[in-house]
Amino acid sequence: MPRIIESLFLPGPAGRLEALLEEPEDSAPRAVALVCHPHPQHGGTMHNKVVFRVAKGLRSSGHVVLRFNYRGVNKSEGAYAHGEGELDDARMALGYLRGRYPQLPFTLAGFSFGSRIALRLGCEPPNPEQVIAVGFPTVYKDRANLADCSVARRFVQSTHDEFGPVEEIKAVVDSLAGDKHLILLEAQDHFFAGALDQLEAAIAALEG
Repeated sequence: MPRIIESLFLPGPAGRLEALLEEPEDSAPRAVALVCHPHPQHGGTMHNKVVFRVAKGLRSSGHVVLRFNYRGVNKSEGAYAHGEGELDDARMALGYLRGRYPQLPFTLAGFSFGSRIALRLGCEPPNPEQVIAVGFPTVYKDRANLADCSVARRFVQSTHDEFGPVEEIKAVVDSLAGDKHLILLEAQDHFFAGALDQLEAAIAALEG
């Protein structure tokens, strides 16, 4: 049977949310993953090149991947809600994904602003197998939600990330309890310029 690729509109908390669901190319699904995009007020969408590569890496490791646009982005209804509404959007999208594949374990992933959303959501029960935080922006100093959380967390960061410098992301990861790991990729900037192939491979190699 051909793999499923579906463009969807999900019933979100502030109106319908535009989404894209894709099953793995070469295998039966072994897990599901929700991928959250970067900041909606700075051009972030589910079609961002880093989000696309994260989704592709997850699919190659057997995940069904759901990407979605937060409220107010492209065809999603509503307006930017300062992170709290976007967290609600992600929570609803995850509920849809888990309801559709109820027997499969799940992963949460996100890039930049989306990594903060994924980390917050991942600390809510039921916990995922892992949270993958790509390009975590250490410039935001409010990290209270990270401290008291035992979920497995994987950070993937560019060595030249202007919003999350190496020494700062190392300090963040070192401060966390539990199962955590930092992967540094030699890239030109926050958007992994010059290292998108390596990013995709690193995501595919992560064990949930």
